[in-house]
Order: sequence, then C-alpha cells, then structure tokens
Amino acid sequence: MTANVAGYLLQLLAGRWLGVAGYSEFASLLAVQLLCAVPALALQNVVARELVRGASVAALRGLQWRCAVIVAVVVAVLVPVVTGALNVGVAACAAALGAAPALVLLSGEQGVLQGGRRFRALGVVLGAAGMLRVAPALVVLAAGGGAAPALGAAAVGLVVAAVVARFVAGTPSSRSRATDEDAVVHAIGVLPVLRAAQVQAALMALSSTDLIVVRMVLDDADASRYALGTIAAKIAFWLPQAVGVVLYPRMAQPTHSARAIRSALAVLSGIGIVAVLCAALAAPLAPLLAGQDYAPIEGLLWLFALHGAILAVLQGAMLSAIAVDRTALAALTWLGLGVEVTLMVSFARSIPALITTVASVAAVTTLVVAVIVLRTADRDSSRPGNPA
Repeated sequence: MTANVAGYLLQLLAGRWLGVAGYSEFASLLAVQLLCAVPALALQNVVARELVRGASVAALRGLQWRCAVIVAVVVAVLVPVVTGALNVGVAACAAALGAAPALVLLSGEQGVLQGGRRFRALGVVLGAAGMLRVAPALVVLAAGGGAAPALGAAAVGLVVAAVVARFVAGTPSSRSRATDEDAVVHAIGVLPVLRAAQVQAALMALSSTDLIVVRMVLDDADASRYALGTIAAKIAFWLPQAVGVVLYPRMAQPTHSARAIRSALAVLSGIGIVAVLCAALAAPLAPLLAGQDYAPIEGLLWLFALHGAILAVLQGAMLSAIAVDRTALAALTWLGLGVEVTLMVSFARSIPALITTVASVAAVTTLVVAVIVLRTADRDSSRPGNPA
C-alpha cells in the first residue's frame, strides 16, 4: 500500500505541475514503462514458483541476470520505435524504458522473498522500492523539471531499490528437494519466464493500452484528463496486490491450488466493490486536488475504479494460471485486448465512450477467464492424490 500510494501521489502531483498540456506525455510513458515491466513481473512469479518447487536461490539469481541482459537489449531497440509512435521526447522515452533492467533485478529478489514466504521482508522491499522510485521524481518535478528528468530520477531510484532488495533477500538456505542441481538449473531456464511473460504482457496491455490509444484519438487536454482518471483505475487494480502475492505460493501447490484460487477471487471481488464505492464518494475531491481542469471527469471516477477492480480479479485468475504453468489461457486476454483496441480506435471519441468500452471488454474477458480457471481447478482437485 505504501508503494501504491507513493505511485498515485507521483501521478497526481505530476498532473498538477505539468498541467494538461504536459501530463499526457508523462502518463503515456509511465504506461509504456508498465508494459516494459512485464518481464520483471513474470520473472518474480517464476522465481517464486520454482523456489516453492525446490530450485536453488543461486540458480534463480543466475536466471534473473540473464533476463536483465535480454531486457536491456530489447529496450535499446524499442526506444526509437516508441519515441516515434507516441511523438514524445527521446530523452524522456529512454529514461522511462531504461528502468526496465533494474525492475527485472528488483523483481527477481522479490520472487526469492515471495517463494520463501518471507512476507514481512517482502513488504519492506516493496515499500522501499515505491519510495525510492517516487521521491527523486517528485523532487525533480517540484524543482520545475519536465518529464525526461523526472523519469530519469525515478530510474536511478529503481537501481538503488534493486540493491536494497538484494541486501534484504540475502542468501537464504535453499529449500531444494532436487538431487540433481543441473536438472534444477535446466528447469528454470528463460523459456518458463517467456511463457509467464506473455500472460503478464496480456494483462498489463489490457490495463495500460487505453492510455496509449487515447493519445491518438483525443486532444492533449482530454487525453490528460483521461490519464488522471486512470489513477482511480490503478488504485483499484493495485490496492489488493497483496492478495495474489500471499496466496500465490499456495496456488503453485496442487493440493492447495483450488482453495487458494477461490479465496483470491472472492477477496479481490470484495475489495473491488469497496474501491468503486470509495471512488464514487471521493470524486468531488478530485478537482480540488488536481485542479479545476480535471473537473469534467469527476462523475466518471467510479467507472475508472470499476475498470481497475475488474482487472484486479482478472490478475488473480491469471496468476493462478502461471502458478500451475498453464499459460495458454492468456490467449483469451489477448483476444480481449484486440477487441478493446479495435472498438476504441473505430468508435470511441470521447472520455465517457472510451472508459465505458474498456470496462465492458474487461468485464467480459474476466468472466470467461474466471469460469475456466475455477472449473479447471475443481477438476484438478478431484483427481486422486489431490484432495480438495
């Protein structure tokens, strides 16, 4: 929660200090940065899963360094492409995407803590990472800096956070149950991370692509208003993140998977309802905090929060797919993304139309995925040797 609050504060103050003319670039690059964080999120899940299954910490850290190098190469190729596609400054784009390798190293250490069920230490790392990423960027923005120096300062903060995470994680005793270390190393190569990454990529794309598309279909002022509205969506999306973090190791164990999945989806749904109600009640405060330029979206904040809450449930369902290495389920999320982008580009030309479209597509996608996940979990739990 500390990390999330820090992130929302950054976006809220950036919206005020950069204004409607400059906030759209900053928000769009943050969305791209989130997409580039997909390998990091996938790595964390794979590291946690394989640690539960008995892999050694040394092998897992070797995997995280290989992934960081691969991500660095990909980022170097993407910078000019993203710069041209979004019509943003090359320095700002490089700063946003350049944080991706540090995110990989940070997430790898978080996976070590998560798989070892060291949740108190993991909480310390998550909170510290949020503060170290946001504080330097806020200092730069308060001093009058633009998007590029603020994003650069945030990237430096993430590098420091990765070092802190490595120190906190230390070198815990291996819980490996394997007898052949070479077999363990082979089992946690880059390929499982790629499979998990395409699941995370589908989810992150579904939660962030709208911020990229609005920059193409709306003027700068409305795009900035929409971007600020998505803060409510992000709050609802990331607020219950701890639910998946805590239950994920149980999802990776066949004997506990079905019950853990049901618990996760139920709790996520309950938190989502509360988040939507809070957004509706707190909506009048938005113009006071961000400025009167954002008053037109006041009545839509509950809908933004609903979008985020639905995606939080979808994230819980997709985490369960990664936990049991059934990543083909991501095809449904990719299909939902394709439908969403097509509808936005073809028909949506206003803020209400855009947020209604993305919330509706997310709801249908989540319902289908959740039904499949629950049925699969029930079937697996009923097999001999897997008590419900």
